[in-house]
Amino acid sequence: MMLFEGDPTQLSGGTADSARETPLRSYDLFIGGKDVPGDGWVYTTSAASLLEDVFTSISLKRALEKDPDDAASRHRYVVGRCAVATTAHIDESLQAAAEAAKEWARVPLERRLRLGELFRETLLANQDEFLELLVAESHPVKLARWELSCLYQLYGRESVEWYAEQMHKEFNHGNRRLIVRRQPDGVVCFNPPQNAAGPSAALAVLPLMAGNAVVVRAPRSIPLSTMYLCRELIAPLLEEVGAPPGVLNALCSNPKQTTDRWVESPLVDDIFFVGGSEEGLKLQERCIANGKKPILELAGNDSIVVWKDADLDAATEAILECFYGSGQICMVPNCVVVHPEVADELIARIKAQIVDVKPGYPDQEDVLLSPVRRAEKFFALQRQAIERGAELISGGGRMEVDGTPSETGVFLQPTVLRVNGLDTSREMDMVKHETFFPLLPVIVPDASTDPELLDAFIEFVNTNDYGLRNSLWARSDEVIDQFVQRIVNGGLLKVNDSHIGFLPYLPSHGGTGLTGGVYGEANYPMLKTSHVQGVSVATGIRPRQAVFDGA
Repeated sequence: MMLFEGDPTQLSGGTADSARETPLRSYDLFIGGKDVPGDGWVYTTSAASLLEDVFTSISLKRALEKDPDDAASRHRYVVGRCAVATTAHIDESLQAAAEAAKEWARVPLERRLRLGELFRETLLANQDEFLELLVAESHPVKLARWELSCLYQLYGRESVEWYAEQMHKEFNHGNRRLIVRRQPDGVVCFNPPQNAAGPSAALAVLPLMAGNAVVVRAPRSIPLSTMYLCRELIAPLLEEVGAPPGVLNALCSNPKQTTDRWVESPLVDDIFFVGGSEEGLKLQERCIANGKKPILELAGNDSIVVWKDADLDAATEAILECFYGSGQICMVPNCVVVHPEVADELIARIKAQIVDVKPGYPDQEDVLLSPVRRAEKFFALQRQAIERGAELISGGGRMEVDGTPSETGVFLQPTVLRVNGLDTSREMDMVKHETFFPLLPVIVPDASTDPELLDAFIEFVNTNDYGLRNSLWARSDEVIDQFVQRIVNGGLLKVNDSHIGFLPYLPSHGGTGLTGGVYGEANYPMLKTSHVQGVSVATGIRPRQAVFDGA
């Protein structure tokens, strides 16, 4: 269970700058159904500390990691702490998961599926607390609500019913009852990303519903929301449905140390990795060499195509979704391809509306941007693009928390560049690759006939090296039909809709190419962490006859 360190009644005499008004959240490792002490602590300081006083924030973390009893733990910037795992703890978590996996797999699917509904209800009941932790970890509250909207759809009634249909289907065929079902893989190790650890860790409930035991690694740089989610929201639900101890394990640990143990351990069946493409594809090779199933959620480089008859106001709203979290989210759009007849009009709309994309403290309702501390590549991408003919439309620099332009600000201005010519656009790195910055190229092809342009747009989308999501804005039924029929790249295609919005039944994640690796496709984690099995239950069948005609 969560422990509260310190007596809040002893803190009332402190000043607003130095004393805590609430107790400190403190999480041990969670292994085999028990809270286990770790080897030291990592501390989470609030996002406000980084915007108000970076030096104080860093000093607090270092002081507390050296001396957990330091009075600095009462500072208002300190939100919580998580115990750090050793290699022995990692191995212990794998052993606990392996011991629980067989027993949990025997639990009927119907009971396991209850987790979906229960988890959704629990999230709703604890939404405000979860949002507070995400905001403390630098998620703008608008972004955090969007992240929760994904989970509400993933665990909604329609989606859970669809999962049930995919997991078990029966047919009557003569004197046989035929079953096509999915069985759990066993032990699934899950590595969520640093930019959205807590909301991504919530995907672990789906492998649990499939009948797997799960080990979740909370990133050392941002572990608090992940440990809260696993320990306080998911673990009690597993007890409620009668899951054995060890079905869920959560620990804060070093990434390389942990993935090395996972890859080497004979107890691990699947490794679910969310992160960069280069690192993920290397892990994929190691997984295959060691007999593991790699499940990858890697980088995205999404496109929005705007046809000449599109609703430009609505399309502009979708385009500006690229700036959620300063573009540091894999599934936001990364470039726009627009029909040349409406390019000037669309760019004018983007330029007019981009003023509403603001920096600020993450608890402010109108804030969309997150701080970006290492931005050398942001400026290098711009320089390269401009040298190759791109035109800067808006932004391009740094700014302070209040939006004032500044060479030392921790925010990047939302930046738009015009790129003329579709054929050569991928010679620019900001078009060819995911940038992870608030940087949007708007590509305007050379004038041509509509059939030629349509073919070129579809070819551009289908040759994207990444293949996560794609969007189209058009009114023409013919154009829409052509996109729906011919787009083969990516895990999701949205037409006249929010690019980043979530819907029941449809996948929330997954894609092809550099997004999903060699086994890339739409990712339903419940299905990805299980495998198909066929069953025939016969009555009155004579094998000598059946072997020839199947009757």
